[in-house]
Amino acid sequence: MEKNPTALLLDLAAQAQSVSDPDSLLDMLSSGHSAWCEGVIDVQSSIDREAASLSDGQLAERCAAAGTPWDDTMTRGEAIGALAFATWDASPAAMAYTELERCAARFGVCLLGEEVL
Repeated sequence: MEKNPTALLLDLAAQAQSVSDPDSLLDMLSSGHSAWCEGVIDVQSSIDREAASLSDGQLAERCAAAGTPWDDTMTRGEAIGALAFATWDASPAAMAYTELERCAARFGVCLLGEEVL
């Protein structure tokens, strides 16, 4: 049975604390990136459903509460996207992925190859 993105990211971040092998870290980071993307999609879907029943004023309040004020230059869809990202970014799973990235970076491991940099 596959773990949900949050559980996987928390596990990977914990495991990465004691791993120094670059290949293992790259595998962990790759798995973590996939879980991060899945988590973003899950949160976006949830926010989309929640926002469907909100008026523009209620959505603006929800955005402000999450630290992503809805300004006059944004469409409703952009505001919902910003809200979803802010919600995800503040989650334990997203924080775990950031920690996983830090652990990998200590050993020079990232998902972009040197030829891309």
